[in-house]
Amino acid sequence: MEDLYEVLGVPRDATQADIKKAYRKLVHQYHPDSHPGDKDVEEKFKKINAAYSVLNDPEKRARYDQFGTTGPNQDPFGGMGGMDLGDLFGDIFSQAFGGGFAGSSRRQANANAPRRGDDIEMIVNVTLLEAMKGVTRDINVMKWETCQHCEGTGAKPGTKPETCSRCHGQGQVQQKQQTLFGQFVSVSTCPDCHGTGKIIKEKCDECKGRGQVRKKHKLEVKIPAGVERNMRLRIPGAGESGVNGGSPGDLYLIIDVEVNPEFERDGADLHTSLLLTYPQAVLGTEAELKTLDGTVEKITVPAGTSQGQVLKLKGKGMPKVNSARNATGDLYAHVFIEVPTKLTDKQRDLIKQLADEMKAPVSENKAGFTDWLKNLIK
Repeated sequence: MEDLYEVLGVPRDATQADIKKAYRKLVHQYHPDSHPGDKDVEEKFKKINAAYSVLNDPEKRARYDQFGTTGPNQDPFGGMGGMDLGDLFGDIFSQAFGGGFAGSSRRQANANAPRRGDDIEMIVNVTLLEAMKGVTRDINVMKWETCQHCEGTGAKPGTKPETCSRCHGQGQVQQKQQTLFGQFVSVSTCPDCHGTGKIIKEKCDECKGRGQVRKKHKLEVKIPAGVERNMRLRIPGAGESGVNGGSPGDLYLIIDVEVNPEFERDGADLHTSLLLTYPQAVLGTEAELKTLDGTVEKITVPAGTSQGQVLKLKGKGMPKVNSARNATGDLYAHVFIEVPTKLTDKQRDLIKQLADEMKAPVSENKAGFTDWLKNLIK
């Protein structure tokens, strides 16, 4: 049996955040939609999800770390039967401290009871502008749905599943053990019907006895303005179909916002650069600044603005998602002063005159502005 930590590529002391990060990366890499028809990828994808379902649950993870088992089948990948140590220890403690000894048994779950469908996670890429304005996106979701050929029974049309003779439809079998504490009863998944409580002798040709088939579903989803990277959006009922009439799971969209070369995001605020000439910085001006949505805004540059100074354009940042007051962040412009590399003769003469006019004592180990100008025109 493969080690669950190795499946996700994380060390045994990995944090829950590390496990979630590794899982999302692997899901993006091995999602069957990106490798249609590749059985190896599908198998890898199943193992990734199985490993994550254990390691993301603190209780299951602790049990796996201690006993090397996770649930009724022991093998988290669904391959091994036998006794569940977790159930056995649960029986021992419950009986030793609260319920008698010989003849005690655990309450069995109904194998045919409705079960909720699994949740689905998908990564959705949006641009920074789409994150600012919100966007409606069509996405394709691969999920299991009830097989119409057999109406979900898994049996060939004209036949029907039979009740498992070993577990009598319970999906679980009991095993008695004599210990120092007395006789105990452990419960494990029935090896004949694998927990379904039913035996299918003639399987449906379409779903191969599963009762469900995998199909592509097209959904139109609205991504609200202001979404941030790694934000999760829940689409209720858009996950896997339930079993035995159970409710469907949910779809979770994990937002990935693309990097923008002109704007850097910090929460609801945006940062960009503003290139000024030396005269504009010294004398002050009304400069034009392009915003993320492409509009051009006027921004006041005070006289004496220096390199690296930050100017603010209020309310021109990102909207704050789900804000009751439609709050919006600000746009910050980081000033860069342009140093010309080519000068006309007239420009050179003017700068020389300015350099002569601004002569001043230069403090020790500190170059003055006059020296900078003279170096510029050499």
